[in-house]
Amino acid sequence: MARKIIIDTDPGQDDAVALLLALASPELEVLGITCVAGNVPLPLTTRNARIVAELAGKPVRVFAGCEAPMQRPLVTAEAVHGKTGLDGADLPEPTRPLAPGHAVDFIIDTLRAEAPGTVTLCPLGPLTNIATALTRAPDIAARIRQIVLMGGAYFEVGNITPAAEFNIYVDPEAADIVMKSGIDLIMASLDVTHKVLTTRARVEAIRAIGTRVGSVVADWLGFFERFDEAKYGTEGAPLHDPCVIAWLLRPELFSGRRINVEVETASPLTLGMTVADWWRVTDRAPNATFLGGVDAEGFYTLLTERLARL
Repeated sequence: MARKIIIDTDPGQDDAVALLLALASPELEVLGITCVAGNVPLPLTTRNARIVAELAGKPVRVFAGCEAPMQRPLVTAEAVHGKTGLDGADLPEPTRPLAPGHAVDFIIDTLRAEAPGTVTLCPLGPLTNIATALTRAPDIAARIRQIVLMGGAYFEVGNITPAAEFNIYVDPEAADIVMKSGIDLIMASLDVTHKVLTTRARVEAIRAIGTRVGSVVADWLGFFERFDEAKYGTEGAPLHDPCVIAWLLRPELFSGRRINVEVETASPLTLGMTVADWWRVTDRAPNATFLGGVDAEGFYTLLTERLARL
């Protein structure tokens, strides 16, 4: 039986690739895509999610969610993703409308309707929608199978500030709520995503699929990687968000530790830092599986094979 998931996202080229990976995988049943403001503002994240669903040829519903963090002004990342969030490929505007209703209501209603312990939440952006749902409807926490999220860092420290990863930094209060929720958390941190670089050979293998999807993904990655190549001096960029979906499909590709992770919400110097007790030097109870290693070749083999199905 396919694993039921809700993907909460702010596309972003890497979010788009994660969506395609999920929609290409029969092991996963995507109940809906919920959008949040993050990489770009909400009108663009909802547009981009619908573009990706139509590119995949899948009639999945897309919902608009929160347009700003819970307590702070929105910070976006057009410098990385371009003004649309999906710069790099020429794609038509979406034809299907947004699903009616708010993303947070969809999350709550779906979790209450489905059998307890059967729905996994997959946040790929700031955790605003997820934390808002947990705040409005505390009863849903016990019904969630897992939250598998992209966010945080330990050894790789920050990518938006010296201390913080972007998704957590944008809405640290939301991240704090999720970390303290008692839900089984899996965190695909920068420590993992910085090990799955979009090298030239990997991008060209995707282009060589020879389909519209393969060409578009290769074009997206060619645009997306220019920022991180200049920043880090690496060949290619970290492909962050598909790690969430890859973990669901092939958890054996990843390694990590069950540890305590807290989020800094007060300090102006380290706001949004995920204080990960990797070495277990405190007595704080573990609350997350913090991923730190990955078989990068296995990851790209999986990704390329699945994209070829669309």
